[in-house]
Amino acid sequence: MSNPQQLRYSKEHEWLSATEDGVATIGITEFAANALGDVVYADLPAAGTTVTAGETCGELESTKSVSDLYSPVTGEVVEANQDVVDDPSLVNSAPFEGGWLFKVRVAEEPGDLLSADEYTAFSGS
Repeated sequence: MSNPQQLRYSKEHEWLSATEDGVATIGITEFAANALGDVVYADLPAAGTTVTAGETCGELESTKSVSDLYSPVTGEVVEANQDVVDDPSLVNSAPFEGGWLFKVRVAEEPGDLLSADEYTAFSGS
């Protein structure tokens, strides 16, 4: 398992892209996707929703369990990935590409996000 170096990571196993025009893309890591098992349902925050770093903003349901989805940043959701809503298995097959979950116009980014190497050490992935 390889965690892309250009991303930052939360201890709740979400990843965050660098912001483009103040907007960051968020998803869950391959480690989290593997731990969940086959994702069969995604409840993602809708555009216009305000999310807060560290707080629940949706959920992913797998054949094993239901897992809360946490936002790694504070801001306003500008887009949810409709492809994941239509085909939740993208979270498992392409967690860092087509399986991204939502995009946020970042208002505040916490200082405790991890680098790829720090996340790898934290998760053992």
